[in-house]
Amino acid sequence: MNLHTIGIIIKREYLNKVKKKSFLVTTLLVPILVAGLTIGVMAVMMTTKEKTKTIAVVDGSGIVMPYLENTETIHYVDCTGQAPDSVKLHMPELGYDGLLNIPELDVEGKTIHPDLYSPKPLGMDMTDNISNRLDKAVEDYRIASYGIEDLDKIMKEVKSDVRLRTYTVSESGEEKASEAGVYSIISMVLGIIIFMFVTLFGSMVMSAVIEEKQSRVVEVLVSSVKSTELMFGKIIGIALVAITQFLLWILLSGAIIGIAGGVLKDRLISQADPVELAQSLGVSPDQLDTVDLSQLAGSGNEIASTLDMIHGIPFAKIIIIFLVFFLFGYLLYASLFAAIGSAVENAEDTQQLQIPLTVPLMLAYIIALYAFKAPDSSIAFWASMFPFTSPIVMIARLPFGVPGWEIAVSLGLLILTFIVCAWASAKIYKVGIMMFGKKSTWKDHWNRLKQK
Repeated sequence: MNLHTIGIIIKREYLNKVKKKSFLVTTLLVPILVAGLTIGVMAVMMTTKEKTKTIAVVDGSGIVMPYLENTETIHYVDCTGQAPDSVKLHMPELGYDGLLNIPELDVEGKTIHPDLYSPKPLGMDMTDNISNRLDKAVEDYRIASYGIEDLDKIMKEVKSDVRLRTYTVSESGEEKASEAGVYSIISMVLGIIIFMFVTLFGSMVMSAVIEEKQSRVVEVLVSSVKSTELMFGKIIGIALVAITQFLLWILLSGAIIGIAGGVLKDRLISQADPVELAQSLGVSPDQLDTVDLSQLAGSGNEIASTLDMIHGIPFAKIIIIFLVFFLFGYLLYASLFAAIGSAVENAEDTQQLQIPLTVPLMLAYIIALYAFKAPDSSIAFWASMFPFTSPIVMIARLPFGVPGWEIAVSLGLLILTFIVCAWASAKIYKVGIMMFGKKSTWKDHWNRLKQK
């Protein structure tokens, strides 16, 4: 193959794609949407409060009502003594959003059997809040039933809230804080990125081949260059488009989130619920005024620990390995997508041929979701070795620490599979792009592979 000719084709494909209005629109629009969604979700979570609900309570047990304290979101009305059925049927007229009916106390079982009725389903936070108060009432009743002096104090002292701190230890003995939740988020994001870009830009290669084939432009192109040079030039050119768009998305999204976050930070904090904000910072509500938010990274709270742990993650290594697996994973699937595009007459005919490609990708995505929980399980290990799933699954396992030999073997198998599939795709592409007016079958593709 002539590298100079491939370079010309790469330049043509790259400029042809980046000059399109659709490329410019998506490049600018996606970061705005991502940043808007991120900031919007943060703002809603920090400032939005649920509308206050009024709950009627018919306490036949006699132990629960003292535990039902009014809050900003729940207001309890004592309706003990009224007929529950009457209140239940007239809740809207009486101004109630729900009815908590507690029958008589089950003395033998030392428990209660409450029911909650409402015209509309209540939120999970509200039902959990009510359930916790009911549990507290029953627990205190049971403690009191034993007649042991200061038993409630003893029970409080017995209860513990142990926080497990996790560390990874290197061969040199260096300790680094670790957190599976953060690693799961990183691996999930990287896996989704590879899945999205491989399918998106692999399909773009296929569409470009079909478009040139339908317009008969390919007949002019193959008269000047070899079909294999055309295929690889097209694949690499679109890969550069993908990398360009991806980098622009990161830069623009980061810039927008950084600027908007700095402007809105003080406003969001001032409007946030003091109790929730204090809990997230690891301090009491009375200490909020003394907290220096700019110095959080140096304090001993959970946020500081998380930041320290994030700083210890080898992002440079992860990004390099990510780019390598992304590159060869894309090249593998793009060469197969190019073969499919050359073997059909129009986009409608690609459905049958795409199934063998989409199934491994979907399977890899599903296994990657499982790999977040068990990164060293057998299915995660073998899926990270199998070339058609390894680009996604290996990246999902990567933040949890993967031995170097596993990465090397997985990458070697991926590159070897790419070479074999690229050779097979080139043979199909060479014949397929010049065939018109006939739908190709699996038998036709097999015959093309056997041709010298």
